[in-house]
Amino acid sequence: MESELKELNAAAAPPQPESDSRPLLKPESVNPVSSHSTSIDELEKKYAPYVRFDVYGPMGRGDLPLVEKFLLGLALIFLLPVRVAAGTAIVVFYYLICRFCTAFLAPNREDELEDFAHMGGWRRAVIVRSGRFLSRVLLFVFGFYSISDTSGGGEVDGAVITESADSDESEVLEGYGAIVSNHVSYLDILYHMSSSFPSFVAKRSVAKLPLIGLVSKCLGCIYVQRESKSSDFKGVSGVITERVQEAFQDNCAPKMLLFPEGTTTTGDYLLPFKSGAFLAKAPVVPIILRYPYQRFSPAWDSISGVRHVILLLCQFVNYIEVKKLPVYHPSEQEKADPKLYAENVRQLMAREGNLILSDIGLAEKRVYHAALNGNISMPTVFHQKGD
Repeated sequence: MESELKELNAAAAPPQPESDSRPLLKPESVNPVSSHSTSIDELEKKYAPYVRFDVYGPMGRGDLPLVEKFLLGLALIFLLPVRVAAGTAIVVFYYLICRFCTAFLAPNREDELEDFAHMGGWRRAVIVRSGRFLSRVLLFVFGFYSISDTSGGGEVDGAVITESADSDESEVLEGYGAIVSNHVSYLDILYHMSSSFPSFVAKRSVAKLPLIGLVSKCLGCIYVQRESKSSDFKGVSGVITERVQEAFQDNCAPKMLLFPEGTTTTGDYLLPFKSGAFLAKAPVVPIILRYPYQRFSPAWDSISGVRHVILLLCQFVNYIEVKKLPVYHPSEQEKADPKLYAENVRQLMAREGNLILSDIGLAEKRVYHAALNGNISMPTVFHQKGD
């Protein structure tokens, strides 16, 4: 269990890209690895799940065509301010709804966590329904005018898929404890909020953020705490296991959203799954997300957060494709072996989503980012290939 806790703690705190104040319309003057074309090819092959191939380049600072510069300039002047203002208004409006619905209520403080997700009655109904609706409105404001949502199915040795691809969505999503999704962008959470309004793992600092902090408590987020003075604190892994089991046994309990890869990719790959997400032995719903693009990729991988948000909001139209698989019920063998359970779900998602399986993870992503920023020499990068 301790090893799973370490995995989940590491997964729940993705690396924060360095702040980037360089002009959006000015290309990078010196590429730290530009003089090693062969090495670049090898670098992109080795770290393929994190390599961007859109117009803006690996770090969003590529030399843009004249037409792209013109479109970006127009969007920066006319589109970006409107979307920022509208997005801010939506967040503030939902915060006020949450504040009203939680007025005079004390949050649940079980396991040293705080949440309002377990309250019932009209308050919970208003928070969930308005949250789903406003999340979809926010996606619309960001340029996701339509969402391609399909269902699929399949089976894996030792596992039973209970519903067919032709089942009604409400039936497909009955009787499960968690949503298991590939991780491509921060937008993943916004989509899942609009779809099922689940709880998820977040850093403890999120709970203290203005506006977002209260919203995260209404979602029932599980906050990662690096240290705890409580002697009976069971850890993130234990809390997740209990919450998944609770959601499976009680349809009124908030569902858990888990990203077992532990970090984001370009959306074409599937990294190894952390088995801690499957310790509850409860059925899960695998969901596959993709973000087709023509100019700028919504995948958040090697671009700083602020730059990525700006470029995303400057793209006139964004796309998202969702494939929901039927409820996956683990076999007795999988219940006894969470690693087997995790790998079988991963294989199913890769097959149904036409994703490429990769054996690298967060550590390699950090090395790739360091190489892009020139903080690590190319020989050092490729020396690690044989480690």
